[in-house]
Amino acid sequence: MALERLDAVAVFAKVVDAGSFSSAARSLGLGPSAVSKSVAALEEQLGARLLNRTTRRLSLTEVGVAYYERARIALAALEEAEAAVTDLSAAPRGVLRVTMPVAYGSHVVAPLLPGFMDRYPEVRLEVIHSDHVVNLVDEGVDVAVRIAELRDSTLVARLLSPNRRVVCASPDYLARAGVPQQPADLSRHSLLVYALPTGPADWTFQAGGRRVVQRVVGRVQTNNFILLREAAIAGHGLIRLSEYLVGDALADERLVPVLTEFEMADTGIYAVYPARRHLTPKVRAFVDYLAETIGKPP
Repeated sequence: MALERLDAVAVFAKVVDAGSFSSAARSLGLGPSAVSKSVAALEEQLGARLLNRTTRRLSLTEVGVAYYERARIALAALEEAEAAVTDLSAAPRGVLRVTMPVAYGSHVVAPLLPGFMDRYPEVRLEVIHSDHVVNLVDEGVDVAVRIAELRDSTLVARLLSPNRRVVCASPDYLARAGVPQQPADLSRHSLLVYALPTGPADWTFQAGGRRVVQRVVGRVQTNNFILLREAAIAGHGLIRLSEYLVGDALADERLVPVLTEFEMADTGIYAVYPARRHLTPKVRAFVDYLAETIGKPP
């Protein structure tokens, strides 16, 4: 479509929306005669009358109604495309409100944030560490980092990393109590269990192509990851924690993994944000930065 035709379509739509040539002219910053000539030229090009003109009012012809409906859709799509380009080219700026779990935020995300601040100096960060699920829309939060098996939602989720969990214990504990060979063996061990107020979660494994749910009762039950980790390092039992929490202790062999052939990745680590027609530059930049820098858990 020639540029002149596109301009004429936009003028025609403005006339219909405004209800008169004079009102459309004021809105467009043009003279009424220029607006009238533009619509007339469009009708001539189409070979059809779009507007019924009287001294008192304008009305759409039957053809004009059909043309206006399609023109409005096309013009809206064009505006959306232009807005998307503007968003892509704009520098990230403004306040970015982010929420994330306490342990993951402290161990993994917090060390990465200075690099984000260096890269995007016009973004101001407000970071909320919380293990509660925050309603992003109600609380005005732009992005959440969540570790979960996500349910269907109106939110958009981008996978940042698998959440690998490890059953492990200190070498001293395994020397005393033995190494479990099957998930069922856990019933004979001292377990250090992460527990929410609603009660401890079962430990789920993969065995023979099927899920195996193992009921666990902990010698220690707590919602404090650090307590569990330190108790395990001190030789008080087996823990099952995400790899990002125990990676350094596994690397220097203060903890030893067990039952690795039965582990399953049933959760992921996601950046989650409300679905919008246009993703703002600050949100896009932050999510892209997390995807780039988090990679595999430590």
